Amino acid sequence: MARKPFIDPHRVREEIAIAAARLVAEDGLDYASAKRKAAKQVSGELRLGSEWLPDNDQIEAEVRAYQAIFHSDFQPALLRVLRQIALEWMQRLAAFNPFLTGAVLNGTAGEHSDIHLQLFNDSAKDVAIFLLNAGIQYEVHETRHFAGRGLVETLSFLVRDKRTEALLGLHLALYESNDLRGALRGDTRGRPSRVAAPAVAALLAEETAAHPL
Repeated sequence: MARKPFIDPHRVREEIAIAAARLVAEDGLDYASAKRKAAKQVSGELRLGSEWLPDNDQIEAEVRAYQAIFHSDFQPALLRVLRQIALEWMQRLAAFNPFLTGAVLNGTAGEHSDIHLQLFNDSAKDVAIFLLNAGIQYEVHETRHFAGRGLVETLSFLVRDKRTEALLGLHLALYESNDLRGALRGDTRGRPSRVAAPAVAALLAEETAAHPL
């Protein structure tokens, strides 16, 4: 009787992570969608169990590697612009306790990335009034609570980069003040999952010192 071929789960996870990273970097897919699509590409029509799938940390590592190889000519400058815009809006929204999160914070933001801010304020209505008074038209939708506790109201709109005239997406997830308790713990690698404006300013200062324009 012929033996069944041995398939190494570690290698499968690696192939899926590499394929998912390309989808994130080139097509702007979120990690979950990229993982599903990459798993289908690698395995065909088979549905894979969780033991065959990479976690988000592995995909993020492959995104960084992909960007270093294929996007090194523009990604660092783009990241700096996105962080500058994020900081400008955090300063404008200072009354609502904003924190930066997502790819713009962790450094993997690319040409398809939006800016994600989380506001910890007990009056979502005040945020909406602020935007309306500023003449900003926004859409209302819901995003998953970072701690898995249901959904939170999110206001999304486009902002124009004065340097390039490009339009960029900005999303404001509206949390209550109490949600900030425990929110500043690090991720699985001990890195902050969200930071306030001073930390964003520090990141920009470090980038400017390392790579002056």
